[in-house]
Amino acid sequence: MRYSSRRKFLQSSLGGLGAMAVPSGLKAKTNEPVKKMKVVCVGGHPDDPESICGGTLAKFAAAGHDVTIIYLTRGEAGIEGKSHDEAASIRSKEAIAASKILNAKPIFAGQIDGDTVVNNEWVMKIQQLLAAEKPDVVFTHWPIDTHKDHQAASLLTIQAWVRSANKFDLYFCEACPGSQTLGFHPDCYIDITGTQEQKRKAIYCHTSQDPASIYDCGHASSEDFRGRELGVKAAEAFVHMTGKMKGNLIPEIIGEN
Repeated sequence: MRYSSRRKFLQSSLGGLGAMAVPSGLKAKTNEPVKKMKVVCVGGHPDDPESICGGTLAKFAAAGHDVTIIYLTRGEAGIEGKSHDEAASIRSKEAIAASKILNAKPIFAGQIDGDTVVNNEWVMKIQQLLAAEKPDVVFTHWPIDTHKDHQAASLLTIQAWVRSANKFDLYFCEACPGSQTLGFHPDCYIDITGTQEQKRKAIYCHTSQDPASIYDCGHASSEDFRGRELGVKAAEAFVHMTGKMKGNLIPEIIGEN
């Protein structure tokens, strides 16, 4: 479906709620029970899930949903002068601390930073990890990101979805918009004004990665720009792979007036 403007799109999709996917059943003013969901993000390295959708993950968690972060690697090649084992230890601890701030459960899939692979064995492994979580919603990288590890995380997740008997809603995220994520045209937005600082604190747990540079690579400007598109202070934007099947709105997040 084409929309003449983002504003028209938002109004028709949200009925003026000002954030994507806040169905009436979750509004604070109703007495209807909230359906507890499982939300998963599959990222290439420690700091990826935090930077591409940390505000949204925090918002899900704050609404009472279960959130899990699957790190495809432990960032083994990510600290200059450190061995893979040393870097993995440091970055795993950073990821665990960041996940705690987002109120998410961390899982490390076991691939190696810079040497990720996409094959049937790993499709099955990611499928098994996701099946164990029984997710309703999954976030992952844009499949044509310039970073090979991001591509691997995305393609494995896509194939896990294809082979899954219980389909989940699958959304793609931006990483370093304009440099790593190219050709990204979002159809979904989440207002992260209330969780933006929580996201920032999670990213700043990754001290080995110069967290200020993570924001400088386009995340800060993207939060501002996507917020302007949505009409709020800060937002994260997504592309919904499965929109034609189940609608293009992120389901049940949090009640808003």
